[in-house]
Amino acid sequence: MKINFVEELKWRGMVQDMMPGTEAALMKGVTAGYIGFDPTADSLHIGNLVQVMTLVHFQQAGHKPIVLVGGATGMVGDPSGKSQERNLLSEETLQHNLEAVKKQLNKFLDFGTSSNAAEMVNNYDWFKDFRFLDFIRDAGKHITISYMLAKDSVQSRLETGMSFTEFAYQLVQGYDFYWLYKNKNCKLQMGGSDQWGNIVTGTELIRRKDGGEAFALTTPLIKKADGAKFGKTEQGNIWLDAAKTSPYRFYQYWLNASDVDAAAFIKIFTLKQRDEIEALVASHNAAPHERKLQRELAREITCRVHSVGDCEQAIKASEVLFGDATADTLNQLSESTLLQITEGVPQAEASKTEWEKKPSTLDLLSVLTQHQIFPSKGEARKMIQAGGVSINKEKVSDAHAPTTCIPLHGKYLLVQKGKKNYYLVIIK
Repeated sequence: MKINFVEELKWRGMVQDMMPGTEAALMKGVTAGYIGFDPTADSLHIGNLVQVMTLVHFQQAGHKPIVLVGGATGMVGDPSGKSQERNLLSEETLQHNLEAVKKQLNKFLDFGTSSNAAEMVNNYDWFKDFRFLDFIRDAGKHITISYMLAKDSVQSRLETGMSFTEFAYQLVQGYDFYWLYKNKNCKLQMGGSDQWGNIVTGTELIRRKDGGEAFALTTPLIKKADGAKFGKTEQGNIWLDAAKTSPYRFYQYWLNASDVDAAAFIKIFTLKQRDEIEALVASHNAAPHERKLQRELAREITCRVHSVGDCEQAIKASEVLFGDATADTLNQLSESTLLQITEGVPQAEASKTEWEKKPSTLDLLSVLTQHQIFPSKGEARKMIQAGGVSINKEKVSDAHAPTTCIPLHGKYLLVQKGKKNYYLVIIK
């Protein structure tokens, strides 16, 4: 049975605005549609995932998704939602970013050989030899100044100022749609709700220049229930690139979602069907403390963006600090994962020479770490005797016995003091 793309997006909460006739046009047959991404960084972040998932659903409904990577528009800068003009990037930097983004999108879309295989295009290919005079003659004469001035993205910047470069952006993006309409039979452009003005400029250019009919659909901008900006943390964006945001931190972002946000996010960012999501929400509501919704949300997205192995490491890492992990679980963590989970944990150093003398746990936790964990031997002794100290997830029972634990990766000791206080001892 043919999937109704618009209905699918609606129940998932992914439709903000849509031109009349869009749904009917899509139901008539296979239609190409596109979303543009400006390669301003060498990685997508989770703010881009709404658009990526829109293309995934578009392809699953039998339509052909086109990913437009803006090698040309990335040199200009889209003013939509911006309070000031962005810095322009060099051609070399843009090319590097393009290749990185292509690699990430391959995890979501099928770029194979089927009739509705995804296709990636770069608008630099048709703009690089397009002379300015030709552009203002072929595109500029069809869109009036009053039409362009009426756009929200322009109105919001009139008082603070906007360069001609940014003002012309909507016309450049409009021409992208026209080019794809003529050369790829693309009749739909999608994007975030802040792109509505730019998108309808494209449909207007197609109508005025070619007498054709094209359509537009936008998704809502995602906001968290507490008002905080989606995809942002104290460290900045949550990236899809593991070098920018570790799989552990990526997993933790979704795991820490509120119940309200998790119920919304699981519809938007996973491919689970309605009955499965409804059953999962019901199960979660019956025992909210188990955080089933957040765990399933975090698991599916981390596996897709990174890998099953990375996700398993992230889950084990989460159990180390926040669960009932054993010494075996801790020993299975890679060095990079261990350092990721202890990024905000206080660190102390111990001399390798003194460590090799097999000091007592008492000396290790007080003297060798310069009293950074316990201010005195007396306090260390009391907590050890009360059963409140573990090293590498193994409970310490004898304060005066030589330390027998084996350092993780030859140089790390994870010390737990009480229930929630951790220290990473580095043997140097």
